[in-house]
Amino acid sequence: MSTALANALTHAPDIQLQIGGMTCASCVLRVEKALLKVPGVAAASVNLATERATVQAGPEVALDALTAAIAKAGYEASVYQDSAPAVEGSEAPADDALHLPEWWHVALAGALTLPLMLPMLLAPLGIEWMLGGWWQLALATPVQFWLGARFYIAGFKAARAGAGNMDLLVALGTSAAYGLSIYLLLRHAGHGMMHLYFEASAAVITLVLLGKWLEARAKRQTTAALRALNALRPSTARVRRDGQELDLPIAQVRIGDQVVVRPGERIAVDGQVLEGRSHVDEALITGESLPVAKEVGARVSGGALNGEGALLVKTLAIGAETTLGRIIRLVESAQAAKAPIQRIVDRVSAIFVPVVLGLALLTLLGWIFYNGDWEQALVNAVSVLVIACPCALGLATPTAIMVGTGVAASHGILIKDAQALELAHGVTTVAFDKTGTLTEGHPRLSHLQAADGTSERELLTLAAALQRQSEHPLARAVTTRAQADGLQAPEAQDLQALPGRGLQGRVDGRLLSLGSDRLAQELHATPAAALAEAAGRLQEQGQSVSWLIEQAAGGQSILGLLAFGDTLKPSAAKAVARLHALGIATVMLSGDNLGAASAVARQLGIQTVHAPVLPADKAAAVQALRAQGQVVAMVGDGINDAPALAAADVGIAMASGTDVAMETAAITLMRGDPRLVAEAIHVSRRTYAKIKQNLFWAFAYNVVGIPLAALGLLSPVIAGAAMAFSSVSVVSNALLLKRWKPESDNSD
Repeated sequence: MSTALANALTHAPDIQLQIGGMTCASCVLRVEKALLKVPGVAAASVNLATERATVQAGPEVALDALTAAIAKAGYEASVYQDSAPAVEGSEAPADDALHLPEWWHVALAGALTLPLMLPMLLAPLGIEWMLGGWWQLALATPVQFWLGARFYIAGFKAARAGAGNMDLLVALGTSAAYGLSIYLLLRHAGHGMMHLYFEASAAVITLVLLGKWLEARAKRQTTAALRALNALRPSTARVRRDGQELDLPIAQVRIGDQVVVRPGERIAVDGQVLEGRSHVDEALITGESLPVAKEVGARVSGGALNGEGALLVKTLAIGAETTLGRIIRLVESAQAAKAPIQRIVDRVSAIFVPVVLGLALLTLLGWIFYNGDWEQALVNAVSVLVIACPCALGLATPTAIMVGTGVAASHGILIKDAQALELAHGVTTVAFDKTGTLTEGHPRLSHLQAADGTSERELLTLAAALQRQSEHPLARAVTTRAQADGLQAPEAQDLQALPGRGLQGRVDGRLLSLGSDRLAQELHATPAAALAEAAGRLQEQGQSVSWLIEQAAGGQSILGLLAFGDTLKPSAAKAVARLHALGIATVMLSGDNLGAASAVARQLGIQTVHAPVLPADKAAAVQALRAQGQVVAMVGDGINDAPALAAADVGIAMASGTDVAMETAAITLMRGDPRLVAEAIHVSRRTYAKIKQNLFWAFAYNVVGIPLAALGLLSPVIAGAAMAFSSVSVVSNALLLKRWKPESDNSD
């Protein structure tokens, strides 16, 4: 894996806080408003599913001011702690054994509520039975005020802050049913059995508690991919120091340490192999299904599983600065981010609770006016309050984002933020760079042809002198050929890169330039007929041609040409075909000559080619496509692709490329397989579809349920069950995304 990735992946946002006590979309909005009121806070985003707040603030903003603002709004806050590996052999604190399981309050509420519900359950069987009123009071009271205390506390805090949330609606609704039952019990005491509503208040609280417990369990499953990545973090490393091997905690390993990795062990650090040969399984890091061969000089990533051979690795990065550590931060950041579509939910949530309270009041007054039965009016108003809890609205988007980014990461697709995931679903055109993206990026010098008066040996020597300090793939091809031919290239002076065209410098006092057709045209250097004919023939064959030009007082002269051949990636044609199958157009933007670019495009089936283009021209081509109404994804791996990656709606970078490309892109592909471009768009489409489905169901529950409750067609018990089921169904629907797998996994 490229070490560039370690520096390219972005860090977590400025300040992250863990928020406690949120229950619905209204809570999210209230916490955001509280944070934004703190002087110096520029932006705040709260995610209900992860219960985290991301705050962008100036250095003058103290953490105490942020936590105090959240506490004043009625919630708890603490600084979010980055995930850390579990220490092997550690045990839970001794008092953990005294802690009750998470479901105890649900089980106890159910046990107390069941006798109250038995008459309703036995009635269809023809059995008429009912507990006495005082027994009902005895069973319902602990459910209402002990197990349901959380709703009163959170609802009171919300009301005190001048806002509303799910807890307030539950507290008001169940209190009304409980209070009505007390009134009826006292009024009709001694006058035989009367219908009370203790079962309604107790059942609603029990169902809401059950729903929140199931919801919490399901939400934990949405972070399964993140937990799997965290599980890859070894807690210790075997370090060789002064001839001895020591087992040390990761925190005590230093850069430059030599780490011994035995067969079958996980590699503890990012580093470079000093000794040994083996195969390494990087599946959960790169999505690559097959182990990768590693030998001396190869780079390895912490968390990868070593195969059959022992390795000695020089430590280059540890802990949070490893590739795995940065991937985890990236996934956490994406899961905590808020998608643009969530703004619709936020606007609805801002007025949702007040509107529901108004509808409940209208229901109460309407029924009293209709038939004068204030008992029925109150029960129907309670049903409106209970069914309208906006839990599902708050969970619809973030749960889908969490599962989508997690499953994508497990297959080698790193999505930096929720906005990128949402935008990618609408991509209509994909623009590809050629070298290193669709081709292997390891060109070889396939042909040399010198002009009259220059030998091929001199041509190669001068070109190698210019390219000695360059890391460009074409430069490596030249220097490799020169070394193979036993040539000693002199040192070049005054070297200067000419972006998108080539480079120039002085070799033995001669001012030389090496570059593309564009450079030759700019220097007004015209090749001889034989050279021009050879260049045309080579370019038609898909090869890239560079010209060596000498600039002298008498003018410019071309000393010869160098032709380079590159190999298409085996999966490139399948990648383009997959995009076309998804209804997405393809474009190639290349700095190479038009002949070479067109030859590659023909082989792959790419419809449009722009070549040769400078980096700024690539960005302009992307902007032109966007101006035509296209949603454009740009795929590249080099520094020259960065402007186009930034100009696109969605930038997609190969992890095998440069730091700059990955810093600019919104999506990073952990392995250089272009098929992952289509997979990134596909997982985005699936995720966005889940978001829309979740929002539909979240709104549908309320659009259908509130009128039914207001018309007296839903009892409070059924309304409570529907409300609890809505949250669970939304999270469960999002979890279906975990079954997504790239189509390329089935086509290898």
